[in-house]
Amino acid sequence: MTHKKVIIIGGGVIGLGIGWQLAKAGAAVTIYDQSEVGRAASWAAAGMLAPLAEAHSEEPELLKLGCQSLERYSQWVTDLEADTQMSVGYRVEGTLIVGLEPDDTHQLRHLYDAQRNLQLDVNWLTGREARDIESALSPRVTAAIHCASDYQVDNRLMVTALQRAYQQHGGVVRGNSVVERVVIEDGIAIGVQTRDGFQNADTVILSAGCWSAEMAGIPEAIIPPVRPVKGQMLALQMEEGIVINSVIRTVRARYPTSVYLVPRTDGRLIVGATSEEMGFDTRLTVGGVFELLRGAWEAVPGVYELPILETWAGLRPGSRDNAPILGKTTVENLIYATGHYRNGILLTPITAYEIAKLVLTGETSEIILPFQLDRFLK
Repeated sequence: MTHKKVIIIGGGVIGLGIGWQLAKAGAAVTIYDQSEVGRAASWAAAGMLAPLAEAHSEEPELLKLGCQSLERYSQWVTDLEADTQMSVGYRVEGTLIVGLEPDDTHQLRHLYDAQRNLQLDVNWLTGREARDIESALSPRVTAAIHCASDYQVDNRLMVTALQRAYQQHGGVVRGNSVVERVVIEDGIAIGVQTRDGFQNADTVILSAGCWSAEMAGIPEAIIPPVRPVKGQMLALQMEEGIVINSVIRTVRARYPTSVYLVPRTDGRLIVGATSEEMGFDTRLTVGGVFELLRGAWEAVPGVYELPILETWAGLRPGSRDNAPILGKTTVENLIYATGHYRNGILLTPITAYEIAKLVLTGETSEIILPFQLDRFLK
């Protein structure tokens, strides 16, 4: 048990997950969030746990981190659901990546070859074999990659569960509470300044997503290079005869937006997402929604008949190399856990476990060593 006093700036799944682990260990933890806790990127996400589908040969360390986090997900979910007595919608039906035209198939084959070179557990399917798994797929689907071990979780349920578990272990939440600056004296973070005054801490953790670079008080040389990347999304209501169980992702060589369709246990079908460098603009656009609907309809024609339940846009926190920034900084007692970009939900367990371990022991594990801020400072 520890008696450390920890302040976490940012109450998304990363901040809540770290807070839950630290509070369980006996730390006195307070989370500050400038808006409602968990209602930014964590709420806007699709909840895919897809290190294989999103694997890139030029990002071996990130792939390894994602796979290690996925390996821990089952235990993470078991512990979280036991603490809260609620489901977080963890599903293991896998992912299908599909192509609809010869150019798509060529691009799909290139992806498959790269995945196989990385020794990933993926399988090549014909269009007919893909439709045997998901009958609602278009007859135009020519080929697919099956990633059987890419899963999903309902991110909104996980937000709710994490906040509940965190508070059950004594964690304090300060929603709609702006941290004006991190207070640093003689190279040591000693707390934060809020509208209610100075709050001291033994450790300050910055996990404010795409707002991390806006945090005042941090020396200019170590401001985390994190930017907002806009993603427009929508939710449909599946109906009898138009139901899918796997996550479906498209590869479209001729279109600017590839889409994914993520089925939820409650019958919702999440469709996403654009990827736009538009600063902090969260407005929906006709073009963005059109591209999503067109992509979804081409892959699963039956969506044409489905009602639209919700539309929204979120801001992913993208770092300069689109990998997370984790661990110590040159300011003593200031720790970063930000910049998770498209993988925030996937990387929540490994980030929470390893950052909590760092706070409690002072040791940076080899798992997160490649993701420290110093990779940008060399």
